[in-house]
Amino acid sequence: MEKASAECLPVLPLRIKSESHLGAAFKLFRAMRRHGCVLAHFHDAHGAAVGAVAANWAKVPIRIISRRVDFPLKNNLLSRSKYRKNVDVIIAISEGVKDVLVKSGIAPEVIEVVPSGIDFSPFEQVESRDFLRREFSFAPDDFLVGIVAQLEDHKGHRYLIEAAKILKERTSKIKIVIVGKGSLELELDQQARDLHVNDLVYFLGFRDDVPRIMASLDLFVLSSYLEGLGTSIMDAMASRLPVVATAVGGIPEIVVNNQTGILVPSRNPHALAEAILKLYGDREFGQRLAHNGYAVVHEKFSAEAMAGRIIDVYEKIARRKGVRLHGQP
Repeated sequence: MEKASAECLPVLPLRIKSESHLGAAFKLFRAMRRHGCVLAHFHDAHGAAVGAVAANWAKVPIRIISRRVDFPLKNNLLSRSKYRKNVDVIIAISEGVKDVLVKSGIAPEVIEVVPSGIDFSPFEQVESRDFLRREFSFAPDDFLVGIVAQLEDHKGHRYLIEAAKILKERTSKIKIVIVGKGSLELELDQQARDLHVNDLVYFLGFRDDVPRIMASLDLFVLSSYLEGLGTSIMDAMASRLPVVATAVGGIPEIVVNNQTGILVPSRNPHALAEAILKLYGDREFGQRLAHNGYAVVHEKFSAEAMAGRIIDVYEKIARRKGVRLHGQP
């Protein structure tokens, strides 16, 4: 919303209390009708549920929903209304997400795959690459391994912490830096204590300086067992970091094993630890992975490329339905 306002785009702040918040739906309906809305694109579950109701009331001719996660769709009325009824296109952020949608009963021809893209400028503007070492007094030869993800079960932090125990048996120089908040915060902290790796595992909580933190790491890890695409991997590659990630969801569409990173099985602490140790012991290999990842993410996963492909989807649906989009001749 802040970025849209900065670009002088009209913004309607709307608080949505739940997916059945009819008051929000009515406010959105009035705005849609007042502005002659011809296309509605919903980017999350709350927006899709409330927005679909408003778009139906306002008779908006084109309706699009984005799907970022690779969880199977729930087999209930609300899910069916969001994803199966009155939707022209579902934009999946990866082939992995598309596969899950198809297995959940969505017709393949309704799904368009448009990978997420990122703005590279925050990662290019970082000047210092030793911020974390100064903040936590890490030694110059400490090897900093980081993860940026919500502290929720599907992100697999518990397996990374189990891997830390294996790593500690081999070296005390590898430190695990965990950035993010979530419902498992206390549980994961206790797990680190129970496994006696709390001297190697650092919980930083929510941070708004992720580019600066990324620049301070030696290796990025994503330990998820469910993942739509893994945009934090793109951030890591934009920061010129080697990556170790699990071979789930859309991650293999970014991480090509031994080319742009190392892929390991999910829920496998031993495989995770071995991959981290490999890159700890072979810095030259890690640099090659980082170089390749940086090139690939700039080529395929820019914000501009994503926006262009989404606009192509808009225009294709508009032509098919005979709808004139604002600004079209």
